[in-house]
Amino acid sequence: MVSSRDWSELAPQQVKLDQLVTTKSTLDLETLLSEDSTFYGDLFPHVVRYQGVLYLEDGVHRALRSALHHRSVIHARILDLDDDSIS
Repeated sequence: MVSSRDWSELAPQQVKLDQLVTTKSTLDLETLLSEDSTFYGDLFPHVVRYQGVLYLEDGVHRALRSALHHRSVIHARILDLDDDSIS
């Protein structure tokens, strides 16, 4: 399991929205429209690279908000499970 501290040690990187695969099947509109939806969490979405695919593990509301503002890129923390140096 990856802790919040582990995620915070990963530097944010730019990711194209059209490269992300979402892992959630529902959206909470209240969270989407909330001004302070990241107040208690990480400012950057969490993405996991597995077998070359980028999965949006956390931050679907932030990614959707970016898309609604006609942005094609977001900054996210990427955990690369394809990296052989990760033990």
